[in-house]
Amino acid sequence: MRTNKRTVWFLTLLSLVAVISIYYVKEKGSMPFDGIAIFSDEAPNTTLIGKTDDKAKTQPVFADAYLFEDMRMEVSNERSQLKEQLTTKVSSADYTAEEKDAAYEEMAKLTKLDSTEALMEMQIMALGYPDAFVRAENGAVSVTVLSSEGHSKAQADEISHYVMTTWEEARDVQVEFKGDMAK
Repeated sequence: MRTNKRTVWFLTLLSLVAVISIYYVKEKGSMPFDGIAIFSDEAPNTTLIGKTDDKAKTQPVFADAYLFEDMRMEVSNERSQLKEQLTTKVSSADYTAEEKDAAYEEMAKLTKLDSTEALMEMQIMALGYPDAFVRAENGAVSVTVLSSEGHSKAQADEISHYVMTTWEEARDVQVEFKGDMAK
């Protein structure tokens, strides 16, 4: 099946708009910005609540959501390098028409995979999770979910069943939870 570039760009932009709109809908509340308070000479009234000597409750420097962004950037970099190699192969005169066609089809598969993963992330977040990361390789789908409310086997089964029923290429689904495990 051949798709034209305009359709691929449209689907990519549509998925981006959906992700951004879900983010703003799920946002807890806006943070007020007071530029005067930032640059004032007065020290703000701060109080320290809790024990500072408890080393068992150390928190990571960055939140798990940033970890998801790092994982997305890593996958994006890998795939953009692969797409760049395929693009040079398509534009080179050293390859046959069949090899160029195969490279073009591989580029289309990568674009479809990116779109499918982004759509699956949005659908998992619509189930009530703050963030999700989906990565597929050779039929195996790895789903990492940010859950501040804990997790259970039933939730993992629900996610894996949902992925397998909505994504035809998903044959093996692994679900991992990140974040505070309260349950």
